[in-house]
Parts: sequence; structure tokens; C-alpha cells
Amino acid sequence: MRIFDCTTFYDENFILDVRFNILDPYVDKFVICESSFSHSGEKKEFNFDISKFEKFKNKIIYLKLDHEPKNLVYKSLNNEKKIEDNNEIRLNAIKRIAHQRNFLKEGITDANDDDLIFYSDNDEIPNLKDKNLSDIKNKLIFFKQKLFYYKFNLFCDRFDWYGTKACKKKDLIDFEWLRNLKTKKYNFFRFDTLFSNTKYTDVKIIENGGWHFSQLKNVNDIYAKLINSEDHYEFKNANKKLSDIEDLVKRKVILYDHKAKSSDYKFGKEFKLKTIEIEFLPDYIRNNKDHFKNWID
Repeated sequence: MRIFDCTTFYDENFILDVRFNILDPYVDKFVICESSFSHSGEKKEFNFDISKFEKFKNKIIYLKLDHEPKNLVYKSLNNEKKIEDNNEIRLNAIKRIAHQRNFLKEGITDANDDDLIFYSDNDEIPNLKDKNLSDIKNKLIFFKQKLFYYKFNLFCDRFDWYGTKACKKKDLIDFEWLRNLKTKKYNFFRFDTLFSNTKYTDVKIIENGGWHFSQLKNVNDIYAKLINSEDHYEFKNANKKLSDIEDLVKRKVILYDHKAKSSDYKFGKEFKLKTIEIEFLPDYIRNNKDHFKNWID
């Protein structure tokens, strides 16, 4: 049984290198998909440079996606210019993300039916140390992770994060399906699971399942990511400037409400982060704490 670790890429070289180093002892192939369009639809250059990851090049499968999905939604203006209303802006961002994720299937064509296929965003890193994955017989594996912002040890304690999900290749419908699975194990007697493709009973939840290192970037890069993210329209409406982001980082505060419903406004309330000991971090970071001193609070 091999492990294929699959993720999408924008320009996050720093966290991707951290990911490779943490997972290298356990992963057989790293599959990376980069699109020539941001989630907001802006055209972009391809940023991935395999020469920056020479140590892992024999494991890396890099995919370039050079076209947008065909099912984007627009309104026509004077039968010429295409425009998006507020709902369509978010819907199209979701479609672009799904399109990029699902293109990852091109990178697992050589995987066997019983190989494990992992999906995470690249800042969601599963903890595979001392995990006997070959002994797990469940159809689906979810990793319960801790959420961090700005620094490796600035902890958001509001809830557990389920970023990484895995299944065998023979059970994979597509990567967007894997990403959107409900993050709980449903009771065998829940009849709605018989008719759902998001709710499952045959689930293994991995405790101490890893780390989500969100926004480990300088202030300029955080701002650039937010204006091109899935929620870029809401962020722009929040009227936050670069100086506002700098202030949030300085005060160790986030402005994003993860518990808000998809229809609710997410950029409003502030949530304070907590500094925790580095013993909760991956071995690779703890063993190289001097190298990462600017990223540890």
C-alpha cells in the first residue's frame, strides 16, 4: 500500500517545503496541482518551481491546469460583457476550487486500487507518525487537527480542524467529494446515510491528526491571499487595508469566523489566539527551531 499525498498550490513555497519535510518519511508520491487562475478568476503565472524542492523531486508529480471550469455563471451586459453578481462571485470561486482539486486525479493514474489517497490544502498537514494506516479497514479516514495562525504555535482553540481526509483509490469518487465529506462518524442507524454522498458510517477519525498552519506568510502575502481567496468578495467588502492585517498579526488576532454559516458574514468579530509550547508541533519543526525562530512566537 502506497500513500499519495495530494494538494493544490498557489505560491506557498515556504509551507509546502515544511509539508514535504514532515511527510517525506511516510509518503510515496506528492501530487501538486496549480492553476493559471486564482479563485477570484484573476489570470496568474505558474509559480511552482521544482528546483526549489530538489530533495523531493523524485516523489513529486506536478500538474498544470491552464483553463477555467466550463460551468462558471455570469450575466451578460448588453450581450457583450460578462459580469458576476454577489452570489455568482462566490459560486464561481467554489467552482474554480473544485475544478483545481478534481484535476488532481490526473496525478494518481498509476496508483493501485488499494493505495491510500490523501487530500489536504497544503497548509493542512496530517500527523502520520506512529499511525498504522495499513491496519485501518474503514472506508474513510479523517484527521482531527489543531488550527494555528501567523506562527507555528499561535493556536486557535475554538474548535478542532478536519483538513486532511483519505480513502483508497478504489473508493475515491473525486477530490471535491473527499474534501466536502461531513467530518463525523455517523451512527449505523442513521438511515439518511443510505442516501447521502457526504455522510458516512464507515469512518476512522485519527486523534492528534496533525496541524493546520494558516497564514504563515508575511503581511503583504496574507493580504494578497485574502483578496484572491474563496471569500475574496466578503473580504473586499470588509474594507480592510494592508495596515489592518499588520495590526491583526501584531495583536495575535484573527478576523475570520469559522463557525459562521456559509450564508453569514464571516469578517467581523475578532478572536484572540493563544501561544502554546512547541512540544505540540511536528518533530521537524521542533528539531529545527533555530531555523524557524522567526515563525515561533
